[in-house]
Formats: sequence, structure tokens, C-alpha cells
Amino acid sequence: MASLTKNNSKMTEISEFVALTESKIRKDFENEGTGHDWWHIDRVRNIAVTIAKAENANIREAELGALLHDIADHKAHNNNLKAGPQATEIWLESIAAPEDLIKRMSALVSEISFKGAKVDTPVSSLETACVQDADRLDAIGALGIARAFSFGGAHSRLLHHPDFKPTQHESFSAYATDKGPTIAHFYEKLLLLKDRMQTKTGQRMAEQRHQFMEAYLEQFFAEWDGLR
Repeated sequence: MASLTKNNSKMTEISEFVALTESKIRKDFENEGTGHDWWHIDRVRNIAVTIAKAENANIREAELGALLHDIADHKAHNNNLKAGPQATEIWLESIAAPEDLIKRMSALVSEISFKGAKVDTPVSSLETACVQDADRLDAIGALGIARAFSFGGAHSRLLHHPDFKPTQHESFSAYATDKGPTIAHFYEKLLLLKDRMQTKTGQRMAEQRHQFMEAYLEQFFAEWDGLR
């Protein structure tokens, strides 16, 4: 009984950190305009919780990690991969989170991002797998398409150029500095994500979204060529 009481106490404690973090992140990202706004983070949170339940992961830690996963995304910090983990640590220390939780969340945030087609992105915990899959699920399907063009528009990228050849980047630096058209991004990242899901639940959820993107691209190129 003492052990059960202790676990319940820890769960309550994490829930408090979740509530404080949600309030901060919602305020910080409410007006973000590249597809990495509060509603993206909220969707990732909801998907991560769904996956965590199915995979028997720690639901509250997956939720907290999802809320923190874009706290200082490298795309907004000169491609500095340390910005997110550092911001996570600073925030969690400010709300008196325990050191072991801070370390787990910092590691989670450092492992989420896609870093190039030929760059492995392993995870060190089941909770990280749940959040990584959730973030990648929101990058594909109908919402992923909308977000891709939102990001491309915000960064003055072409929709498509028929002479541009997508690149399978071999390093994070090459991937992060690529400025190709948005359609190329489908081949450089989005269409690759289905096969890079970490959990069985994520793999299952990715199937229909992937199929939707393939159908969209077929229609896009038919319209581009004046065939439909």
C-alpha cells in the first residue's frame, strides 16, 4: 500500500508540472505562424497520450514531453540542437521539478527531431518513442500537408520546381540548411516517416495518413501537368 501511495503521489506531482507547462507553452506558441503553433503541440500531446496508453508507457511523462518537444525548436534557434534540451532544463528547474524528471525530459526533447533521411534518430525511452511518433504523425496526412505548405510559405519556399531533385541528406547540417521547394520536402522527409515509427501503435496510425499523402501528390502532379 505504501508503494501505491508513493506512485500516486508521483503521478499527482507530474500532473502539476503538466498543468504549469501547458499554460506556459500555450502562451508562448499561440501566435506562431509556421505550423509549429500551440495547436500542433496540443495535437502531438493528444496523439502521444493515445500511443502511451496503447503501449503501456508512462502517460503523464509522455504528455509532459509532448508539451515540451518544441520549447526551443532548432529551426527557430539557428539549428542549435542543444537549445531545446537547455530550455527544457531551465523551465523545469524553475517549477521545482525533480532532477531525475528533468534529465528524462531533456533527453526526450533532444531525441525527437528528424535530422535527415540517412540520419538515425534512436530513442532512449518508451515515452520518447511515443512523443517522437506523435510528432511525426502530425507531420503527415492532411494536417502534415497543411503544415508543410505553411512552413514553406513562411520561409519563402517555392511550392514546386520540376527541375529540383530531392536529396536524401546524410547529415543534420545538410538537412537543416536545405532550402528546397515544399514538394521536395515530401520526398526528403514526409514520405519516409511511416517506416520510421518507433511503436506498433504509431505504425498503425501512420498507414492511412501516408496513403493520403500519396493520393495528394498524384493529384498535385496531374494538376501541375494540366492533366486534370
